Amino acid sequence: MFDHEIRAAAEHVLVACRKKKLKVVTAESCTGGLVAAALTAIAGSSDVVERGFVTYANEAKREMLGVPWDALLGHGAVSEPVARAMAAGALAHSLADIAVSVTGVAGPGGGSDEKPVGLVHLAAVRAGYEPIAERHVFPGDRDAIRRVSVLTALAMLASLAER
Repeated sequence: MFDHEIRAAAEHVLVACRKKKLKVVTAESCTGGLVAAALTAIAGSSDVVERGFVTYANEAKREMLGVPWDALLGHGAVSEPVARAMAAGALAHSLADIAVSVTGVAGPGGGSDEKPVGLVHLAAVRAGYEPIAERHVFPGDRDAIRRVSVLTALAMLASLAER
């Protein structure tokens, strides 16, 4: 189901988390659970993956993760404040130690001049460490944008796990 690059990135996250005894939670919008799916595609991942949230709608982001309405209404679902709030909310609403969030415009529609197709905001947080956030405008079609978003999210998890 997942190509070699995604499987290798997922395995890297699992190994890094096992070394530090970290549990992972994901909060996903435009990737629709693909980050969690990539991690759980690896046999034995249940010792690391605690849970995953797929919060496609704004109401889900608010209800499941506690993303503030002012962030959603003031900045929009595809924004750094919402990505940060999603990651923090995932950590707060789980038993995990490390969280990653992804929100973006995967296309082909839904883009604007301000928020073009390919715009993706990601955030990751680990208890006791400074959160990280990234903004990207990825090229390609929906599948390509979602694929590189998954790889980026996995890289962010690995980076925080290795600290």
